[in-house]
Amino acid sequence: MRLLPFEDPERTWRNIKAQWKKDAEGVGEDFATVGGIAIFDALTTKDGDSQGLYYLADGERVHAVCQARRLLMSKYPTPALRVRFVNVSPIYDLGLASTSDYAQIMVALFSGVVWLSRDSLSASHIRFFLKSPGDSQFFAALQVDSPLSPFAKFTVEGALIECSLKEPNDAAAAEMATA
Repeated sequence: MRLLPFEDPERTWRNIKAQWKKDAEGVGEDFATVGGIAIFDALTTKDGDSQGLYYLADGERVHAVCQARRLLMSKYPTPALRVRFVNVSPIYDLGLASTSDYAQIMVALFSGVVWLSRDSLSASHIRFFLKSPGDSQFFAALQVDSPLSPFAKFTVEGALIECSLKEPNDAAAAEMATA
């Protein structure tokens, strides 16, 4: 799976909505009542703040969308990557996929965000707003201190993950120390 930017926000969102509408209507759900859709409708309009919109896909199927922005925050000495407005395909919300499939999508989305922080949206700190506090269970293991972890600090409080990444040479040194 890959986390990709919305190249043309209005067109990209229109295509994702068409796929998700078909999924929802396939189980008799009115797509207009699916949560989180309105925020992306607003973000992708010409007047909206379409900056930093991303989607998680494998091939043609889009599993999740979010907004990821690199910005300066007073609590960090360097820019942070803030991820919010996480929304998943109705197949996860409507029970067409299992809880473990949902967990895998959330972890894949977070992994894509970590990749963004090391690549195009370079940041040493990440603030990732989950869909709900219940999603925090999927990330509990990352709070355990491990020399091979890419995180210098990792906390989950409610629906917020806050983490700081180790510098790349710190991770290499930790790997050599355990070899």
